[in-house]
Amino acid sequence: MKKSNNFFLKFLYDYLPLIVFFTVYKLSKSSNPLIEATIYMIIVTIFAMMISLILKQQIPKIALFSALILSIFGSLTILLQDEIFIKLKPTIVNLIFGAILFYGYFSQKPLLSYLLGSQIKISENSWLILSLRWALFFVFLAFLNELIWRNFSTDFWVKFKVFGMMPITLIFTISQMPFIIKEMKKELQQDL
Repeated sequence: MKKSNNFFLKFLYDYLPLIVFFTVYKLSKSSNPLIEATIYMIIVTIFAMMISLILKQQIPKIALFSALILSIFGSLTILLQDEIFIKLKPTIVNLIFGAILFYGYFSQKPLLSYLLGSQIKISENSWLILSLRWALFFVFLAFLNELIWRNFSTDFWVKFKVFGMMPITLIFTISQMPFIIKEMKKELQQDL
């Protein structure tokens, strides 16, 4: 039951706002569908936070951080009627995540382990390697977002945001699995 509850909440945080964003953008009759889609994405994100509070009496820090950044940049987009702010949001979020992980790497504090350490048992050095890889990946995503929104149409950027970033992140995550599995086996052998 708890696992299905976690899956439901993850869907609410990660996917439902994007699904609503894309659907509203595509179906909108507004002269600026990105503004309307942004309004609905903020509403759905706030709804997801409220559901989390009801079901778990807490909101995960990453989801809360993302919701806060969305609220700031989404509100600027809506109030100023300028889509640049919502297009900048993925760049800012990815650069912040990258900077946090770079800080952890260079200060020899594997910050990624604080998020996933209960699920993955690997050495501190392995966490540092993963942190560096993820930091570089977040910088890559920020660069990619900048490249796309600055050089392509808004319609293309929306498709990339919804159907590009998620698969790219999934592919990167899967590409890290052999390293994680190898390091987990090393830890298991040391424990024996």
